[in-house]
Amino acid sequence: MDLPFVVATLTRRGLLTPGRPIRVASQLQALRKWGWSLAGELRQAAARDPGRVAVIDEQGAELTYQELLDRAERLARSMRTGLGVQTGDRVGVLCRNHHGLIAAVVAATVLGADAVLVNTGLSAAQLATVTEEQQLRVLVHDDEFADRILGLPAEVHRVDERGIEELIAGARPGDLQPPERDGRTIVLTSGTTGAPKGARRPTPNGFGPLVSIIDRIPLHTRDTVLIAAPLFHTWGYAALQVAFALRATIVLHRRFEPAATLAALVTHQCQALFAVPVMVQRLLDVPPPEPRPPLKVVAVSGSALPGGLAPRFMDVYGDVVYNLYGSTEVSWASIAGPADLREAPTTAGRPPHGTRLEVLDDDGQPVPNGRVGRIFVGNEMLFEGYTSGARRETHDGLLDTGDLGRINADGLLFVDGRADDMIISGGENVFPSEVEDLLSRLPQVREAAVIGVPDPEYGQRLAAFLGLHSGEVLDPEAVREYVRHYLARFSVPRDVIFVKYLPRNATGKVLSRELRRYYG
Repeated sequence: MDLPFVVATLTRRGLLTPGRPIRVASQLQALRKWGWSLAGELRQAAARDPGRVAVIDEQGAELTYQELLDRAERLARSMRTGLGVQTGDRVGVLCRNHHGLIAAVVAATVLGADAVLVNTGLSAAQLATVTEEQQLRVLVHDDEFADRILGLPAEVHRVDERGIEELIAGARPGDLQPPERDGRTIVLTSGTTGAPKGARRPTPNGFGPLVSIIDRIPLHTRDTVLIAAPLFHTWGYAALQVAFALRATIVLHRRFEPAATLAALVTHQCQALFAVPVMVQRLLDVPPPEPRPPLKVVAVSGSALPGGLAPRFMDVYGDVVYNLYGSTEVSWASIAGPADLREAPTTAGRPPHGTRLEVLDDDGQPVPNGRVGRIFVGNEMLFEGYTSGARRETHDGLLDTGDLGRINADGLLFVDGRADDMIISGGENVFPSEVEDLLSRLPQVREAAVIGVPDPEYGQRLAAFLGLHSGEVLDPEAVREYVRHYLARFSVPRDVIFVKYLPRNATGKVLSRELRRYYG
């Protein structure tokens, strides 16, 4: 990434604002010594702004950057002396959004251990599988998950919330030095269609990844940011990394609740919110607060943005929505700003600076604008492979996202869905997202999902699952006629099923396998 662009972006976002020389020197020294891991980012923030509030939990706890660093370092020393955690070990973290998760991940990183971010929605059986496959030495967990860990092997150290406090309080004095090997962060893929896989996240090697994001999403130094997206998810974890780099104040709630989130945005005067699309949708289900929160950025990612959602939200809260399309494997691919989403509400936007994006056919050749193909991405933060040793297909340095999409004449990317989600009905290819976007525009519909189910005549047929707003009623034939009016006949769902809520995982993605249970 070219230096003038980096300097200009960092200046615009306030990161090159002059400060006390001794603190600036300490900040640079922390990055030089500890690198760009989460531990390094926390150290640089504590060196530059030690007294600034780093984290505010919903219970009212406030920790400064120096206090958060002290807790993480004490926990690291106790993990090393009391639990025997060494460089190369793996520490599982099964926590909701609170400062304990941050301290555990930083502590593991400081020791050169890999932090495995465990999805809070996993069942006991899935958790046991993840523990075995990832060879966890320690599992740090919230108290609410105590019953889920009963079947884990006895040799896995379990540390609950009280245990964390005891380890921090009982830490022995000692110096911590950078490990011989950088600790990695392992994120579990969503597992909407199968068992989750561990994906090794690379450690940034400079300002490039940060600059790519904040050039397109106008976050600034010392903003106050509410991270509603789960921190165990790629998007929530990325938000945490960006917030540390900006020395932001981070507001966290263990669970997302729309009214409480809006109240916190006002109380703490948050300039930014990181969320997944279903959270933004639910915020519109409650009355907006008066006065409105001073939001400048509502950054969403993690699943497809339903058609019409961004304009509806911006009509209430201003032109503040930024949609980042990416994945655990490729980090980011493209970003759509408010102007893009006003023009084309379902667009994934354009690749940011330093990112290559191409839509290719099955032979690896670029397809013309407007034609659907496979989306490939290249940037500084492509994942390092699955912990199982499996990898994704690459082409000329670009990684296969597993998604199908197209680029229009204006250069905007549109994602049509997962390649393995495409429905072939009577020989015609149907992308569920196109039908879902159309159905979500019905005023009675709160949420919509479309899947393919077996059909003896056509091979597959479309089934639409609709969640309606309270008190609303729809006739299945009226739904079919509505789709027939706008789309081809093979896109009309033959089955229309009304549900109270769509089944989703902890990151808001619809669980297609749960919907298929309606068909046995």
